[in-house]
Amino acid sequence: PLSPQEKAKILELALVRKRTPQFPGSIFVQSPGDADVNSSLPPLNTLFRDKPDGEDDVDEDMLLRAVEIRRKVTAEVLKEALMKRGKFGITYATNLVKCLPDFIDYVMIEAAALKRMPEFSDSTFNFRAGTVVEDSEVVQLVRWLKHNALPYTRIAKLICKTKGNLESIRRVADWLKTINVKGEFIGTVMLRGGDNIFERSNEELDEIVDYLESKGVRREWMGFVVSRCASLLGFTMEELKTRVSFYTDMGMDNNDFGTMVYDCPKALGFFTLEEMKEKVNYLKEFDLNDKELGKLLAFKPDLMCCSIEERWKPLVKYLYYLGIPKRGMRKMLVVKPIIFCIDLESNIVKKVQFFQDLGVTDAGIGNMLAKFPPLLTYSLDKKIRPVVIFLMARAGVSQTKIAKVIALGPELLGCSISQKLEVHMKYYLSLGIRVWQLGEMIADFPMLLRYNLDVIRPKYIYLRKTMVRPLLDIIEFPRFFSYSLEGRIIPRHKIMVENRVTFKLRSMLPCSDEEFEKKVKDAVHRRLKFESRVQDNSLSDSQEGNGEVLDVSQSSDCSTSYSGSEDSVSHSQSESAISAPHYL
Repeated sequence: PLSPQEKAKILELALVRKRTPQFPGSIFVQSPGDADVNSSLPPLNTLFRDKPDGEDDVDEDMLLRAVEIRRKVTAEVLKEALMKRGKFGITYATNLVKCLPDFIDYVMIEAAALKRMPEFSDSTFNFRAGTVVEDSEVVQLVRWLKHNALPYTRIAKLICKTKGNLESIRRVADWLKTINVKGEFIGTVMLRGGDNIFERSNEELDEIVDYLESKGVRREWMGFVVSRCASLLGFTMEELKTRVSFYTDMGMDNNDFGTMVYDCPKALGFFTLEEMKEKVNYLKEFDLNDKELGKLLAFKPDLMCCSIEERWKPLVKYLYYLGIPKRGMRKMLVVKPIIFCIDLESNIVKKVQFFQDLGVTDAGIGNMLAKFPPLLTYSLDKKIRPVVIFLMARAGVSQTKIAKVIALGPELLGCSISQKLEVHMKYYLSLGIRVWQLGEMIADFPMLLRYNLDVIRPKYIYLRKTMVRPLLDIIEFPRFFSYSLEGRIIPRHKIMVENRVTFKLRSMLPCSDEEFEKKVKDAVHRRLKFESRVQDNSLSDSQEGNGEVLDVSQSSDCSTSYSGSEDSVSHSQSESAISAPHYL
């Protein structure tokens, strides 16, 4: 009997493809092709028996070792084929062969099976393994897949996935090109298309594409959709129809469904039906009916890719502690559903902490977010912080009032500094308003920097030229620019002019039409009362001085008559003086 070490050495000498050199005079020959190989090497079947005379007892360890040696030999045969026929480097071929254990086992089994065929009965295992590798055309396939920009890891996964049917890779790849899948995504689609993608015929794949096209997914979109969600090709028609009806039952038409699948193909084919139903039921807790939920998912299908436990529940809990009620969360979900998709810790919490550092209270932050949900989608370093610095450094807003400005007008944080805020600031300063006055105006009415200048200019001109009001009125009441010129300012100014009354802008514009009419009537009543009192005082004063007035009039009459007599006398004298020479 041979020792286990001797058995292992004999087995390796008999099975390995390239044996290690031996010293002269060794017991075993170096090659089975030698003349005395049969006499030097014992039969292989004797190596797998535990006992020399036992026929049924098999040494399993020795048998597994023999299989492992055959596997190494097959790997060497495949690597040599890749290097010689495929012209691949030794490093690439070695790395690829290491990733092909299933295909190596396939080649080893097929090579062993060829032994039963008459033409291969006397051939060696190495020859039979090389024949299997050549007939499978794996070398040409690897070259073609590498040409399509696939790394060797993905090439190995594809080859192992086919279970020996390598021709199916070319067939599926050619079909993917017909639906406009780009070459760089072909390998990814075949890997993620399900375990049965290589077992499906082209007719079955065409049926899936035609059905999606009938539901609103355009033909030119199909390559993009399949590239992002290859699992759609692995569904049966019953499974695919069930998933499509899941969305169409919410009221989606073909247009909405097609755009939803184009925007987020994973919403249709990546998750299980149980997960999809669970997410939809959670969103319905925000008082959304099926129709509203269908519109929401058609607008933002990325919601279906978010986790309830990891994304939604922590966000809802955080918003609740900020004082945002369920109604406010519903508004945030409908107006800006992307908020429910962004990360809480790295995005939302940092922005809320920034507002708290500025002095905004938690209640104020909650009101801000409920009033203007897009605020959470702005970049903190590229949008929010630069606007705050601009308001404090250039627009005159003091540090004590910046929190008030942000709380009252969070929309300012979304405005462009160069195209919006700076242009408005320069315009107001050109009117003669000081920087610190502008800061007070912004603190009183932050929306002052958001109105269009084409709307502000006519109002300012009408105020200064037609209403003849000073600039101080605008500084005291900057909300003047928020009212309609044709709808409120001009009509009320005309009423004031017609009734000869005047009000401050703060009393003139904010009230309703009924309140303004009442104010005008009260002002007219006060004016008439004042005028009547002034007239009565003037009449009483005239009556008291009536006597003196009469005396003065009589004296004036006497003097007038006297002067008249003098005139008559003087006139008669002059006439007599003139006529005297004639009488003489």
